Amino acid sequence: MRRRFLVCASGSVSEKQEPHAPGRGLIAAFLMTALFMNACSAGDAKSRESQPSAPQAIAVVAVAAVEQPIARFIRASGTLTAEEEAEVAAETPGRVVSAPVELGTRVAAGAELIRLSAAETEAQLKEAEANAAQIEARLGLAADRALDVDAVPEVRNAKATYALAESEFGRIKSLLDQNVVSQSEFEQRRTQMDAARQQYEAARNGAAQLYQSLQGARARIALAQKAFADTVVRAPFNGVIAQRLVSVGDYVTKGMKVAVVVRVNPLRVRLTIPEQFIAAIGVGQPVGFIVDAYPGRQFEGRVRYVSPALQADQRALTVEAVVPNATGELKPGLFATARIEQPARTPGIVVPAAAVQTTGGTSRVFVVTGDRVEERIVTTGQLIGDSIEITKGLNAGERVATKNLARLTDGARVES
Repeated sequence: MRRRFLVCASGSVSEKQEPHAPGRGLIAAFLMTALFMNACSAGDAKSRESQPSAPQAIAVVAVAAVEQPIARFIRASGTLTAEEEAEVAAETPGRVVSAPVELGTRVAAGAELIRLSAAETEAQLKEAEANAAQIEARLGLAADRALDVDAVPEVRNAKATYALAESEFGRIKSLLDQNVVSQSEFEQRRTQMDAARQQYEAARNGAAQLYQSLQGARARIALAQKAFADTVVRAPFNGVIAQRLVSVGDYVTKGMKVAVVVRVNPLRVRLTIPEQFIAAIGVGQPVGFIVDAYPGRQFEGRVRYVSPALQADQRALTVEAVVPNATGELKPGLFATARIEQPARTPGIVVPAAAVQTTGGTSRVFVVTGDRVEERIVTTGQLIGDSIEITKGLNAGERVATKNLARLTDGARVES
């Protein structure tokens, strides 16, 4: 038997034994050769698959950075406060018999907050009215009429007596001239006339004094009426109950605080503006601000008050803005971050926000140059809709990738 070795194109070696029989040996050699060649072809295919292929290009969308005027904003912070806040106190002492409001109740101006027992004040009012009515009766005066002194009954009687005495004195005087009556009778009639005149004047003075007493009685009625009305403590303006400090059965004294009412539409926000921006602030200027309670939402207001002087300790200006709050979503006490737009716009480089990748506080973009990208660290500015300002690290006209950023690395091959 002969031994033969076959070498494949892949480099593998196979040993073949040939039998001595010439007929069968030829057939066997043919079969062995065919099997061997098939094995070599399979080995060559596996060798080709194991060889590394060239990296594929990553599809990106390249957008050029543009320079454009940008609205600049003054940023400030402050706290929302109520437009008005009143600590409502009782103006008359008494025991609480009703308290219809609770914390958070919306009230209109004049609405009842608490009611006190009115028994004592009602009695005082009736007494004052009775005293005034008694004086009016003595004066013969209706409640809605002015004083006519001569119409007072006592004055009218005194006046009639004086007129009679004066007439009698005139008659006696004429009789004295005729020597019909004596001098003593004449003197007596004159004395009677003088006395009647004095009584008349005294009656007039008494009526005037009584009228002044009536004025005092009417004033006491007004005080009694106020005390009676003050038994109901009312809201001073439209608002919301922030605190109710008494309950039914409590005894309150004059001046004791019973409730706190706040007006929450509109609200106010007081802001502190650095001195370098005071020239850009004016009354009526729009103010946008956000609060942590409503992420992603912006509320609008307007500057209502600008302080005439800076705070010496902070070198800052105090500004107060008014914020509409018709729905009541905003609450006094919320912390607000405000933005006030400056009048002048300044240029800046802007790219789509999708082109910026921020990780761990570091922002980067991928600048497309030919079929490669360069990773570049940048500094960002303010957001402008779907775009963002680049303040450092990028020039106008350079193109940045906005797609498949997670797959990109520095020097990666791309296609756009």
